[in-house]
Amino acid sequence: MKHSFYSKSKKERNQIQFAIGFVAFSVLLIALYISWLTGIYLIVIIIFPITLSIIAPFFDVPSLKKSGGLIYYSPLFVSEKPKNGVIKIHGGTLFDYVFVIDRKLNARQRKTFIMQKYLEGLLKLLEQMENNELENLKIRGTSYIINNRTAQRIGFKVVKTDFIQKLILIYNYFNVLITLSIAKGKLSFPKLNATKTFEIQCSKLLKRKAFIGNLNEKLKITLTQKV
Repeated sequence: MKHSFYSKSKKERNQIQFAIGFVAFSVLLIALYISWLTGIYLIVIIIFPITLSIIAPFFDVPSLKKSGGLIYYSPLFVSEKPKNGVIKIHGGTLFDYVFVIDRKLNARQRKTFIMQKYLEGLLKLLEQMENNELENLKIRGTSYIINNRTAQRIGFKVVKTDFIQKLILIYNYFNVLITLSIAKGKLSFPKLNATKTFEIQCSKLLKRKAFIGNLNEKLKITLTQKV
């Protein structure tokens, strides 16, 4: 798995996290100082959760990977452990996008690269489920990048996004904004009301494995031709 953060030494990873924490702490101190000078403490009250939501993945994701709470199937595709018959999948976090996306890629190349890594991860997840006979589980994911047409081509159906998930997305708005901007190569404001939750029974998705594999190979070829 080509993920520039995990390919670094433990010392280098710790230094990166320390630098991120130091910058975040400095931002909060500045916000607190401005609030104290102006008497407008709403400034630091707003800045604190925004800063926390942005830096959280840089600490939470590596920690969860180490503990087994998150499993990488590709640099931009992770899943949680099965719970109540459901495997929740995620198309990478801000942390992953920062360390995986090549800044030299244009907007179209980035979209192709992201989709290819999604499919690559999904295929590896399906292979694991086949080997462990877990076809009865459901796979569920929420995305603001994949559209309905793409999800339905793969085999997913759109289901209602639950209220808690919507609250999480609202809280992480600036996190999502930066992630989407990296994905598109320009400043892009997310439309959270357009966020969709996709779901499918693993047994049904396994029937689409050949199609997913072919699409994955086509995207690989496309990336090779563009680079």
